[in-house]
Amino acid sequence: MANVNLLAILIAAASGFLVGGIWYGPLFGKAWQAEIGLSDDQLKNSNMLKIYGTTFLFSLLSAVFLGHLLAHFPDADFRRVMMISTGIALAFVGPAIGTNYLFGRKSGKLFAIDAGYWLVFYAAMGLVFALLGA
Repeated sequence: MANVNLLAILIAAASGFLVGGIWYGPLFGKAWQAEIGLSDDQLKNSNMLKIYGTTFLFSLLSAVFLGHLLAHFPDADFRRVMMISTGIALAFVGPAIGTNYLFGRKSGKLFAIDAGYWLVFYAAMGLVFALLGA
């Protein structure tokens, strides 16, 4: 693996995780719940430690590989780092989600909520790497 900034990876993972808490909490939590048909009771009866713990591990995995990718561009300026990080969401994650949602007959509103989250998630991580270095 290329030389990566481990502190930046941890902060990037935490920033992505924080984006999720805000995105699926006060910003779009109720709309997202309605779109997927998840009740408040179902949320309360979930294993939140498992959900949040695994989600953080996924965020960490994403940060490791984004950091690894960005480490291959040591001279990348702020703009390039942000283009790479948000480009991942726009060109890879969004189309993957969109394809699944089309076949799953999910709503455009749910797609906008989830794809928007991933765009902001990768932008937040890119910002960390841009500021702290990959």
